[in-house]
Amino acid sequence: MAKQTILFASNIDDPAPWQALFAKERPDVEFRVWPDIGDPLDITHALVWRIQNGVLATLPNLKAVFSLGAGIDQIIFDPDFPKDVPLFRLVDAGLREQMTEYALYGVLHWHRRMRDYARQQDQADWQMHPAVHPSKRSVGVMGMGVFGTDIAQKLVSLGFRVSGWSRSRKDVDGVESFAGDSDFGSFLTQSDILINVLPLTDETRGILSSDLFGQLPGGGALVHLGRGGHLVEADLITALDTGRLDWAMLDVFPTEPLPAQSPLWSHEKTFVTPHIAAQPVSDAAERLMIDNFNRFEQGGEPVGRVDLSVGY
Repeated sequence: MAKQTILFASNIDDPAPWQALFAKERPDVEFRVWPDIGDPLDITHALVWRIQNGVLATLPNLKAVFSLGAGIDQIIFDPDFPKDVPLFRLVDAGLREQMTEYALYGVLHWHRRMRDYARQQDQADWQMHPAVHPSKRSVGVMGMGVFGTDIAQKLVSLGFRVSGWSRSRKDVDGVESFAGDSDFGSFLTQSDILINVLPLTDETRGILSSDLFGQLPGGGALVHLGRGGHLVEADLITALDTGRLDWAMLDVFPTEPLPAQSPLWSHEKTFVTPHIAAQPVSDAAERLMIDNFNRFEQGGEPVGRVDLSVGY
């Protein structure tokens, strides 16, 4: 077998554990860390979260790119990304459980009025609010892939009325399925709580806008843990200020880190987190990655292949 050389590139991940694992299990593979690329002709595989635009296109012997996370838009929005090279994303590695935890926390935080009780604690105000049974809350999940389906199923088990919207119709027990543009308005009008876990594509960019917020029932909540490019920040602030939305829990933003001057930091109706809804669990992510690498090298099909024609 010809010599294989991996290029690792990330602005958030420590390369050391990945390098150690490959040294242990695939000592035949050379491991290089960007920007110490060496001879570009040597690179056969890339493990990437983020890399400078145009770099991957300069690697003539690149056979596969593996994303270090579930998201891949930060890779494929490189205008020079080599479209003939297969791209694979992490589909689990502890991500699904964390995404579901985050979404459930957001739903329950608003459903149980924890924001109100936090304010009351600051004022030593002992006041009870009427309870609402979860069957009286309609939760809409935008994006019914691995993450969205798990979130929807867990919400059903808690007694919420749950619907899901996706490109194609899904069959998930207890979840009302909506699909395509023709169903989108009907899906929104019944979503008291809206959860976004859509992939980022040309069609979904900017989807969290005034047009969408205007179709919600009003006075509900948004839990946004999809991709930053989905959100039109000014439209969200207007929706919060006018009462179209009562509260928003936000993990991803068009510009990250979220600029210090953004009004989302201090808005009384927002809960901001720094892109932590799902962080790859080190051991699981590394195991999945090297299994995918071995499967690819042995002529098999790694999990998580991205269809570049749809963007996920």
